[in-house]
Amino acid sequence: MRFSGTFFEKLFERFLQFLSDAAEHWSKHTNRRTILTLIVGGTVLTWSYVALVQPPDDFPLGPLVTVPEGASLSEAARVLSESHAIRSEIAFKSFVKLSGHEGDIHAGDYLFKEPRDVFSVARALITGAYGLEPTRIRVREGATTKEMAALFAANLQRFDSAHFLASAQPQEGYFFPDTYFFLPNATDKLVEETMRQNFDEKIASIQPRIASSTHSLAEIVTMASILEREAYNTQDRRMIAGVLWNRLAKGMALQVDVTFAYTIGKGTFQLTMKDLTSDSPYNTYKYKGLPPTAIGSPSLDSILAAVTPIKSDNLYFLADHHGVTHYCKTYACQLANKAKYF
Repeated sequence: MRFSGTFFEKLFERFLQFLSDAAEHWSKHTNRRTILTLIVGGTVLTWSYVALVQPPDDFPLGPLVTVPEGASLSEAARVLSESHAIRSEIAFKSFVKLSGHEGDIHAGDYLFKEPRDVFSVARALITGAYGLEPTRIRVREGATTKEMAALFAANLQRFDSAHFLASAQPQEGYFFPDTYFFLPNATDKLVEETMRQNFDEKIASIQPRIASSTHSLAEIVTMASILEREAYNTQDRRMIAGVLWNRLAKGMALQVDVTFAYTIGKGTFQLTMKDLTSDSPYNTYKYKGLPPTAIGSPSLDSILAAVTPIKSDNLYFLADHHGVTHYCKTYACQLANKAKYF
């Protein structure tokens, strides 16, 4: 079959027309396709960020996140996911691997104070940025081990109150009241050791005075714990120490009310006759001698007062409603003061 030149010319013209029409069509719909591409791309990026990168809604702010010692990258990722510190284990592992730090995960306790995306969390584990800062905890003078347990448990996440009390209560009075700085992951064992060490150091600083005393350290600490609650200045503490040591030397009951605050939580003006006859070894009205243990942790000032009492013939004392302490040598004088000041 033969084709004329005119046939090929017409065919070529139609091809050119097709290209022209296609170009015009593409030109007319360019903006629409661009917008569609941007929408799809933006949706994919947004979904990727929310699903893989963004901090979870319940990101752990405050609670410790613990990566076990020797944990692999996968194990660390699982811990972070279960703790809600990351949304995607895959995203976390991918970032760590791509950064070339797969073997650099640091084990330990991490504390996050603000939500952090997966990249920031990964960097923290790679560099060992634990986020732990010392917590300031003030233990007041005269605090009991029960009060200490509650105080530390409220501030330290690894603190076991029951375990602390089981070990510390038999040592009541031997944990020095002071301002302490502990990391949030400090344990009850560390707290106990630190406070007892502080006490031992303070006692060592006044050891010569204790050695020259006629009383044992246990007697001094117990007496000091009573003085801590009975008075608020050095002079009165030393005066009261003289009175109480006098009573003990004469075989008299101490008859101090502050021991009831330790056992039943009542102060002088709340006690009843039933309380005064209660069968407790801390009832210094019923049982002679010092209580079986201290009734709190005394300050160094109270310990020194117990060691250096002001000598006198006084056997009685009472504090009025204004906090002024009155001393007496006889019971008749004590009764007169009660009638005068109460």
